[in-house]
Amino acid sequence: MSDSIFQFITLDLFPLLAATLASLVCALLGNYLVLRRQSMMGDAISHAVLPGLVVAFLITQQRLPIPMFLGAAVAGLVTVILIELVRKLGRVEPGAAMGVVFSVLFAFGVLLLSSDRMRSVDLDADCVLHGVLEGLTLNLPHDTPHTWGGIFSLSNLAHIPRPVVTLLVVLLISSTCVAILFKEFRLAAFDPALATAQGFRAGALHMLLMALVAAATVASFEAVGSILVIAMLICPPAAARLLTDRLNTQIWASLVLALTSAVSGYASAIYIPSAMGRDSVSVAGSIAVASGLILALAALFAPTHGVLARTLRQKRLTREIALDDLLAMLYRAKEIEAEPLSVASLGFAAEPRTLAIARQADLIALANDRVTLTPSGLDRARNLVRTHRLWETYLVDEAGLAPDHVHDIAEKLEHTNLTPPDAEHDPHGRRIPSE
Repeated sequence: MSDSIFQFITLDLFPLLAATLASLVCALLGNYLVLRRQSMMGDAISHAVLPGLVVAFLITQQRLPIPMFLGAAVAGLVTVILIELVRKLGRVEPGAAMGVVFSVLFAFGVLLLSSDRMRSVDLDADCVLHGVLEGLTLNLPHDTPHTWGGIFSLSNLAHIPRPVVTLLVVLLISSTCVAILFKEFRLAAFDPALATAQGFRAGALHMLLMALVAAATVASFEAVGSILVIAMLICPPAAARLLTDRLNTQIWASLVLALTSAVSGYASAIYIPSAMGRDSVSVAGSIAVASGLILALAALFAPTHGVLARTLRQKRLTREIALDDLLAMLYRAKEIEAEPLSVASLGFAAEPRTLAIARQADLIALANDRVTLTPSGLDRARNLVRTHRLWETYLVDEAGLAPDHVHDIAEKLEHTNLTPPDAEHDPHGRRIPSE
């Protein structure tokens, strides 16, 4: 085995594994938080675990990893339960309940931390915010041979960083629960009342999901800090949500995006600065930035829900409506006057771009500054006017509106795919064109 591979395994492999496992488990569960509009639950838990950490230390009088993890996990579960109680008993929205509970618990942790028994304890704020990802190296005995068998021997398994093992266990448990209860979780996320009506216990499913989120948040929090946990829970699922409307596809897309952000963020923090002769930067911060960039790219370029797609769709719809208004005006004029209208008499409907599109589509013809409908334009205009007058008739006869109040509403409804009931005359006595 070459020295570069040995160095990668001992220095980079397990920090990268911890980042990847944390990204995957957070993205998996974050999909349901995004659907439930409870994205800030991870933020609430990551702040509210502080009293659990302090109480664990007060009981053991040592900073032992397992008691500290259990203390944080219990605090996370208490946070979830209190949020539900405040939401139900206080009848407030979930965001308000989260804000109340996590701020009170965090303040309680600060009070405990400032007590006399805790003054001698060194809690590094940087570790809380950014985690200790860079410190999860594989510390092997000096006499370990530089071979695959030597590094991954049974005697060296005990040297695998504990956060990596914890994250792997939490990921396996979460994946199993989601795979077994996928249908139930999906129904409870979209419509809890319907889930309960169909025999599923939506409340129990919610508590199970929140318990998994608490476990994932605490396990990830220990390795990557409170800031990155929030980014991991929200950014990949939110980006995947912009890419698809199907939950199954969304979950797989979020996992791919989480893996991409973890690997690219780690490489950007370690390898790129090293190649440029500069010191490495925070891995957790780099992964959070990568997650944010992926979400920003999805928000801009998602095929259906992206800003670019929606802008283009809006412009296309505006052009279509302007074209329909022009054709309908020409048809109504043709019903009254035998002579074609001049361009100047069309007013706002004679916008040069609209006229150019109509001519290019062979819907109108221009001759001697006069505008006439072509056969294809006449068919389209007749259908538009027919739909408009049918909607006016429906609004008067069925909805009970006054005849002079239905034009603007029908103007909007005529551009939808809905079909009103058939009729021969509109409320103003005009004949409705046949199909």
